[in-house]
Amino acid sequence: MGQDFSGRTALVTGAASGIGEACAQWLDHHGIERLVLVDMDGARLDGLALSCTVIRHVGSVADEALWDRIEAETGPLHHAVINAGIADGAPIVRQSLDGWRAMHQVNLEGAFLSLRAALRLMAATSGARSAVLTSSVAGVKPLAGTCAYGTTKAAVAHLAKVAALEHSDIRINAIAPGRVQTPIWTKTAQFRAMVEQYGSEEAAMAALVAEVSTNERVAQAEDMAEQIGFLLSDAAWTITGQVIVSDCGYR
Repeated sequence: MGQDFSGRTALVTGAASGIGEACAQWLDHHGIERLVLVDMDGARLDGLALSCTVIRHVGSVADEALWDRIEAETGPLHHAVINAGIADGAPIVRQSLDGWRAMHQVNLEGAFLSLRAALRLMAATSGARSAVLTSSVAGVKPLAGTCAYGTTKAAVAHLAKVAALEHSDIRINAIAPGRVQTPIWTKTAQFRAMVEQYGSEEAAMAALVAEVSTNERVAQAEDMAEQIGFLLSDAAWTITGQVIVSDCGYR
């Protein structure tokens, strides 16, 4: 048993950048036959250099009609990476209700709709099947300033556990990354201010990591893709219903 995905189809949401893009590239390099990619950024989806068959869907993961269409058009599905999300931060007393709702709509409702469609398709597919949901260290450890983001990611982690209990024949896990150098964080106002302060994205990210970890290395999207790929693969056949924390010892 290994990491050969030949003859299989995988769904990846949030596939145009960051961890989603890295997962699409990783699966392509490990023999996936067909990728179903979902993202809001159609231009970046079109720009991905992949050798396998690619079906692109441009739209919000929180749009139920999009998932109705994907369910109708996809056919057999073996694997899913439920990854699309947005990020922002504010203390509870400064968190707007609109911002709270927007975060939950994409990160939680979008994850629910994505997973529901994936499970329906995988239930009708034979053979080894698996899914990984992207949670966050903010969903398993209380971090100040993450009331909206953290609660969505805590819910995503629990959603993975419930799904694994309901589908004993499909392996379903979540991964909870810590600081990872991806656009979901590097585009935030807080991070851009740190870039101004420290002079570069690399220096700003290193400063963020130093705040919470003794590990000086900054995690990249490719690191997460390797771990997600393992969880999807037959090599992880004994692992289901778990939340794998991958945070460099986040303290």
